Amino acid sequence: MAKLTTRTGSISRKVVSPNAWHAARQALLVEEKQLMRLHDQLKKKRRALPWKKVEKDYRFDGPEGVERLVDLFAGKRQLIVYHFMFPPEDDDGCPHCSFWADHFDGANVHLGQRDTTLVAISRAPWKKISRFRRRMSWKFKWVSSGRTDFNYDLGVSFKPETVRAGQAVYNYAPLGMDIEDREGLSVFYRDGRSVYHTYSTLARGIEVVNTTYSFLDLTAKGRDEDPEMAQDWVRYHDEYPKR
Repeated sequence: MAKLTTRTGSISRKVVSPNAWHAARQALLVEEKQLMRLHDQLKKKRRALPWKKVEKDYRFDGPEGVERLVDLFAGKRQLIVYHFMFPPEDDDGCPHCSFWADHFDGANVHLGQRDTTLVAISRAPWKKISRFRRRMSWKFKWVSSGRTDFNYDLGVSFKPETVRAGQAVYNYAPLGMDIEDREGLSVFYRDGRSVYHTYSTLARGIEVVNTTYSFLDLTAKGRDEDPEMAQDWVRYHDEYPKR
């Protein structure tokens, strides 16, 4: 037996012969392939969802001044929006959303080759966003929706009175919470100047774009998080101790 030391205690694992390990790996591979086929089917259903036309004329503040939603596509036909938790009263963006955002610049280079643009949108004013973006050395586009209902309409921000009354709806269901912003991803399609909302995913649904977790899920210790305190280890990338 071998022991792994994790944040929640020690775990024992069998140590077996190469032949036994190979047999165990083959058995798991059968299940992995089944899951992959199911995932392919799910992605096909996601692409087949009906669309909803965006009727409101949202205006965003960003590096190019005031822009409409259609302008954020930057000439592409598809737009992915990361709803970054950064309320107007805060000086820095959410550290957990920052964990996600650390993955965006590398992906954005390739997304552009598939007719897709990725931007982040927050309620914080552009000046705060710009300062924090410089600190983090990010290059992806990030704009402010603070003067619009965009976040509220997409179900990722909630009015103070809604939160106080316990009437917030998040991830398509009522959810009591004590904060006014949550995380999420929304996807849009542009046909000329018309824009359609094609998909959104919230809460744990956003894990699909966090490649650090994808790497950790391949390891023996996995994410090594306390389920009750997930991501309590996460810091802004310029605050991790140097080793």
